[in-house]
Amino acid sequence: MTQQWSQTAEINAGRLQSNPYPGRGIVIGLTPDGTRYAQVYWIMGRSENSRNRVFIGEENGFVRTEAKDPAKLTDPSLIIYYPVRHTGSAHIVTNGDQTDTVYDALASGGTFEQALTTRTWEPDAPNYTPRISGLVDLSDASCAYKLSILKTNQGDASQTMRHYFHYEQGIAGFGHCVTTYAGDGNPLPSFQGEPVLMPLFDDIAQTAAFYWDRLNADNKISLLVKTIDKATGKTETHIVNK
Repeated sequence: MTQQWSQTAEINAGRLQSNPYPGRGIVIGLTPDGTRYAQVYWIMGRSENSRNRVFIGEENGFVRTEAKDPAKLTDPSLIIYYPVRHTGSAHIVTNGDQTDTVYDALASGGTFEQALTTRTWEPDAPNYTPRISGLVDLSDASCAYKLSILKTNQGDASQTMRHYFHYEQGIAGFGHCVTTYAGDGNPLPSFQGEPVLMPLFDDIAQTAAFYWDRLNADNKISLLVKTIDKATGKTETHIVNK
């Protein structure tokens, strides 16, 4: 199976590289040595407002987006947020302010799914950008990691489709990827289907470089990789800003 997984991941990585605009993306999986979970998150943008961003790591391990040039920031509502936060042994990554929704729910004894039930896609008609979210909770023995996508039903804003993917075990050297868009367009077409298998590496910088190199050079903005040690909970974060 390892060879088959490798071939599938290689094909999917090639599709990512040939896609001019997958939008924002999340990959969650297990390093090849099997000791750490990895979370990859990237942002892309076509407008000046979207491209005017960087990732900033905080001492508490959180990561936030920030305007590179505050004077050029026109609308912070959908572009300034925390993509990465953690509470206890639960490590959250999302493409918007639903990070805070999940954080608050988990901190008060709720669940990932309950939190996202209160949210929908982003209010940016006509794209209705999906909200993508992921979770690694070391205290959950029944699930290695989770991914979710909230989106309209083929652009129908009267319907919200809520997809949750639970992975009981990680596959050493691989992760699963979900993106906001299937590709470029007007309006932008939402991601379709199940998260796709992608490769991961033991070296955090190698993982970051692998994905950064496969994102469209004009549209990529920032990328981060966070690893979480399964045994100790120790984390490491690597950030790349354009």
